[in-house]
Amino acid sequence: MTLDPKLHAVLDQVFVTRDFRLESGKVLAELRIAFETYGKLAPDRSNVVLLTHGYTSNHHMVGQPGSTLAEGLWNSLVGPGLAIDTDRFHVVSSNMLGSTYGSTGPAELNPLTGRPYGPAFPEITLVDIVTAQRAMLQHLGIERLVAVVGPSYGGFQAFQWAVSFSDCVNGIVPVTSDFKANAGAAASLSALIAELEADPNWYGGDYYDHGGVAETMTRLRIETLVRYGIHDLLAPDFPDPAAREAEIARMARKWAAEFDANAMIVLGRASSRFDVRAELSRIRARVLFVLCRTDKVFPPSLASGAKAKLGDAGVDAQYFEIDSDLGHAAAGLDGPKWAPELAAFMQELIEQH
Repeated sequence: MTLDPKLHAVLDQVFVTRDFRLESGKVLAELRIAFETYGKLAPDRSNVVLLTHGYTSNHHMVGQPGSTLAEGLWNSLVGPGLAIDTDRFHVVSSNMLGSTYGSTGPAELNPLTGRPYGPAFPEITLVDIVTAQRAMLQHLGIERLVAVVGPSYGGFQAFQWAVSFSDCVNGIVPVTSDFKANAGAAASLSALIAELEADPNWYGGDYYDHGGVAETMTRLRIETLVRYGIHDLLAPDFPDPAAREAEIARMARKWAAEFDANAMIVLGRASSRFDVRAELSRIRARVLFVLCRTDKVFPPSLASGAKAKLGDAGVDAQYFEIDSDLGHAAAGLDGPKWAPELAAFMQELIEQH
């Protein structure tokens, strides 16, 4: 991957620690969190922004486009002179515990057995995910964050950070997200599990030695891409519908070869139970809450209720709606449409501290 040298990117880093205790009380013998950084770290480590990614995507949110709709998706928002200005901020883009792409998750080898965890991977929560990130940051000597910024599942992480580590973060920017799972999350997870269980190669989730479940994962990915507005994204480069369908299928097959099906279940369970409504009063960070006019996953109709709950909890929150036709992926795909609002918020966080 070739990146602008002015970005000062350091890619493919992995934090490793042992005996990581989960909220359930279970212990992971080894915890690995993959991450990358952009921009220079200030001598006093006071300029750090944590970038958090979506459900089935990864931490390569800046750089060359890839198979997940996340790789390079925030190129218009993170970089020298951009809204999250890497000439000023040191950005840590973190992969999630339980995910794929180098972090400890179901496809990783259990050091106690030498085989993939698979369906035996313990259940995790959003608290576990952000606590793992906190451990990674502390290993880097970082105790406080200017902001936690992320779309969708990344927005869940931002809210959880503000609740769990309220004294450690100045601001959060949850985008196309909410402070609880959407109403259909549990049903969607059940449907996902049912589709995977119907695959003849599933073997109760121990599919690693049985040819994998690429066909089912490809079909699931196509459904997700369509729901997230992939047709609108690809239409300029693929005006012919048949060519566009072929490109969507290509993207889905590539993703299916990379992402672990058990990770979808583990992360899906964690997100379907996410709900910090009762803990909003713990938030000390300033909040920029961003939705999109056409998002069907977290629609803008959520705004009025969310603003009321945040206000009742005494949270300093402001709201912005992206005027985009690109739905759930608009935060990155139409980054320039809300970049000024993000840049102003980041400036305010700097001035505040």
